[in-house]
Amino acid sequence: MAKHNELGTDGERVAAQFLESKGHRVMDVNFRRPYGELDIVSQDPKGKLHFVEVKSVSWETQYLPEENIHPMKMQRLMRIIQSYLSFKGDTDWQFDVVAVYLDREQKKARVRYLENVILT
Repeated sequence: MAKHNELGTDGERVAAQFLESKGHRVMDVNFRRPYGELDIVSQDPKGKLHFVEVKSVSWETQYLPEENIHPMKMQRLMRIIQSYLSFKGDTDWQFDVVAVYLDREQKKARVRYLENVILT
């Protein structure tokens, strides 16, 4: 597996654990459609669905992970969310970003949780 794929997989694992620590129930991981995928779908204790994009970077990176979510990616994410909701019916939801900074040598992670991000 390529290092960037391992970084992404490790970041998704950390993000799922983080969400669970906040009381979320992880419902889907890597929900795929032909036009893309949702990294994590979780449900908070009040029943609201959270569609979560996980962005993982190495600890020493100088840029913000969420800078990699460009307008075209947002459009694809919105399309996937609409597809997911077509199965679930009308429900309360929001889009979040979990930025994960990984120090794989030290086996440490730092998480930033950006809630209720507007998809444009």
